[in-house]
Amino acid sequence: MTAVPGRKQILAIVLAGGEGKRLMPLTVDRAKPAVPFGGHYRLIDFALSNVVNSGYLKVVVLTQYKSHSLDRHITTTWRMSTLLGNHVTPVPAQQRVGKRWYLGSADAIFQSLNLLNDERPDLVVVVGADHVYRMDFSQMVDQHLQSGAPCTVAAIRQPLDLADQFGVIDVAPEDPTAIRDFLEKPTDAQGLPDAPDEVLASMGNYVFDADALREAVTRDSDLEDSRHDMGGDIVPAFVSRGEAGVYDYRDNDVPGSRDRDRGYWRDVGTLSSYYAAQMDLVSPLPVFNLYNHEWPIFTNYGPHPPAKLVEGHDGSHVSTYNSLLSPGTVVTGGRLSKSVLSPSCYVETGAEVSDAVLMDGVRVGEGATVRHAILDKGVVVPPGVEIGVDKDADLARGFVVEEGLTVLAKQQPVPEADS
Repeated sequence: MTAVPGRKQILAIVLAGGEGKRLMPLTVDRAKPAVPFGGHYRLIDFALSNVVNSGYLKVVVLTQYKSHSLDRHITTTWRMSTLLGNHVTPVPAQQRVGKRWYLGSADAIFQSLNLLNDERPDLVVVVGADHVYRMDFSQMVDQHLQSGAPCTVAAIRQPLDLADQFGVIDVAPEDPTAIRDFLEKPTDAQGLPDAPDEVLASMGNYVFDADALREAVTRDSDLEDSRHDMGGDIVPAFVSRGEAGVYDYRDNDVPGSRDRDRGYWRDVGTLSSYYAAQMDLVSPLPVFNLYNHEWPIFTNYGPHPPAKLVEGHDGSHVSTYNSLLSPGTVVTGGRLSKSVLSPSCYVETGAEVSDAVLMDGVRVGEGATVRHAILDKGVVVPPGVEIGVDKDADLARGFVVEEGLTVLAKQQPVPEADS
């Protein structure tokens, strides 16, 4: 890492080893950060876009579970000029300290300390890879430097009655930027000094002094009772020594943001939350604004032609509203509403797709119906087949049905309609 006099050298580490069990079957063949979202994006594109938009262009992505599609996406999409040493590099688990894989997020960094030794940064920005949001990390770094604390945790305000669902940050009344205690899913949390009905929940994003992070994960690696987790072990250790500060996400001002989407952050770790976040995108006034060109979400669009809407072979007209159509999509005489279509989807004459998410290459046959469903890549719905209409029939065909949502895995076969 080339040093510039007077400027802090910063390395960004993206933790992308999540297995994503609660997103099954979407994570049968891919890591959670590689799950498609919003048509042609992957979940990791949001974290990486935030990092590079913040001005940090030396980035390593720590991967582990089923990482092939994630590594391929990063390698083919996230390329930068190497003239100044800029890079986004996927780093798989390498068993550098023994014959074991990562035991947790802190252990992932411990086993990857060679990256810090090579880059020699002053500060390390550590972010998760599977949330949907916009954030300017440079503003958090500025507060970190001003505070003098070796550890800063980003936090988002949540209702007090939801405190038992998060890691909650208890702040000192005399200094609301200092963390007094870190509580894991407390049932008796206290509200904030300036908002008694709110708590600060950890976002899983951190800024560390590089030497302090190196020392912390090394010390943690020797603790037999540790879970080797950043939020569960490393941050509480800093808190216990009075060395941790909090950055309130409410104070983050992203260029191009509006009152409606300022402070938006979604954990899409379950099928229902993932689906709900997708449905927000197709609403007339979505909370999350994909069209903020001042803080773009970057990805690889691929060699796809424009989306195309044409009449069916029988002259039937296309009906479509409140939907996202990715490049390469063709709707021919079909009916489309409140749905997200990824690249190269095809909806044939007389088919109906509503309240659905179709991933790359899904084909909905003539006269077929897809409702309240997520169809993973390559699923082919034969002519006349109904999905999401009769949940008992969906279960009988081996589809996942959860909270009224029908989900098909990648290239899962769909039986022909009864004749």
